[in-house]
Amino acid sequence: MMSVDTTFTVPQGQKAPSSAALPSIQPTTNGTSLQAANASKMAGQAGGHTHIFLVTGPAGCGKSSVAEYLANALNMPYIEGDSFHTPANIEKMRNGIPLTDADRWDWLTALREESMRQIKEGQTGVVMTCSALKRKYRDVIRVAAYYDHRLLIHFIYLDASEELLMRRVAQRQGHYMGANMVHSQFDILERPSENETDVITIDVSRTLAEVQQEALARAIETIKEDQESQ
Repeated sequence: MMSVDTTFTVPQGQKAPSSAALPSIQPTTNGTSLQAANASKMAGQAGGHTHIFLVTGPAGCGKSSVAEYLANALNMPYIEGDSFHTPANIEKMRNGIPLTDADRWDWLTALREESMRQIKEGQTGVVMTCSALKRKYRDVIRVAAYYDHRLLIHFIYLDASEELLMRRVAQRQGHYMGANMVHSQFDILERPSENETDVITIDVSRTLAEVQQEALARAIETIKEDQESQ
């Protein structure tokens, strides 16, 4: 079994499919959309950093909707974490059986390797979804920064109450993750601590559009701060 050091320290240089229609993004207009276009150009410039934006949180928090929006706005590829689960994992979740740490190691490693592969092929950044419920799961992704010192990892944690997410998941159609699984995820959830300075926390009790816009604004700010610090 893979062993993960849960006392991981953030590397130097780090900063602290949905049924909903995605808002239209026009990169050449004024305001946030223009800032997104400029930020995506700055990412990965000669001598600069590349970025992985990992949208995290329990089932029903809106990971896919937010990640798709970010990827579109920042002109970065989108990696849907659920699509990397093994058939055995999907069958367990469909039957209401919570995944164990052992079930998740290969999945987390596959996500890390896929994001690194796309960066190596020339992408300035990627946007990826992954529940990343525990700190040691987030640490598996953070290891990527040790393989590539130009790479910065940013977690966007979508925070909501268990009651809200139970209601949302109960209303979903055609997804293998049932409402009964939300409780099991909250049982093991380790919300990001203050010393995880690479995490952006966003309250998702608001409208989807408000959450998407805040996530984009925070991502743009992160890229700009990194560029200005070089």
